[in-house]
Amino acid sequence: MDGVHDLGGKQGFGPIDINESEEPFHADWEGRMWAIAQCGEGRDGWTIDWWRHVRELIDPVDYLSRPYFDSWAQAYTAAYVDSGAFTLDEVCNAKPNTEIVGSPPPRNKDEVLQDIHAQAIRFDREIDQPASFNIGDKVMTKQLTTTHHTRLPAYARGKPGVIHAHNGAHLFADAGALGEHRPVHIYSVVFAAKDLWPEAQNKNDRVFIDLWESYLEPA
Repeated sequence: MDGVHDLGGKQGFGPIDINESEEPFHADWEGRMWAIAQCGEGRDGWTIDWWRHVRELIDPVDYLSRPYFDSWAQAYTAAYVDSGAFTLDEVCNAKPNTEIVGSPPPRNKDEVLQDIHAQAIRFDREIDQPASFNIGDKVMTKQLTTTHHTRLPAYARGKPGVIHAHNGAHLFADAGALGEHRPVHIYSVVFAAKDLWPEAQNKNDRVFIDLWESYLEPA
């Protein structure tokens, strides 16, 4: 999305705290929010790209002023209400208006990990259309402007790169955010940092970004 939600490569947010605790959650409620998120997996029409589109509908000031998992809570609440899982009145009153369904039996950590392992799936898809690019090809990213979700960050638009690897075909995120599920070839594209940011002109760093074929054109 062309908006404040695309923070990649943006300046003005201060230094990154490299000494932050490695604990996955900084408060108990964050862990509960993660559990609520897992309950939404598999619901009809719910995909990661659609969910990101929901988050990107949050008002910019609201989005920037909320902690990370707090914005999750906002997005998932809207999604659950929209899907009919519960009502806005139930959210506001913190009390269900319908009969509570029985809770699942408790499980230990090993049982949970075993279930997660059993649910592992492949994300690549079959595609009839041959790949348009080969490893080593020079490409240029398109200068896209979009009002919905996209995985082509603003800092990498209209930039030269080289195909580093072909990663098969995967469901196209931009279309998935709108409910259309179709596979498109995806590549790992390498960029010279100096081509992405003016302040990196004297650097030899490189940046690798996985990009769908729809974002690319021959250089």
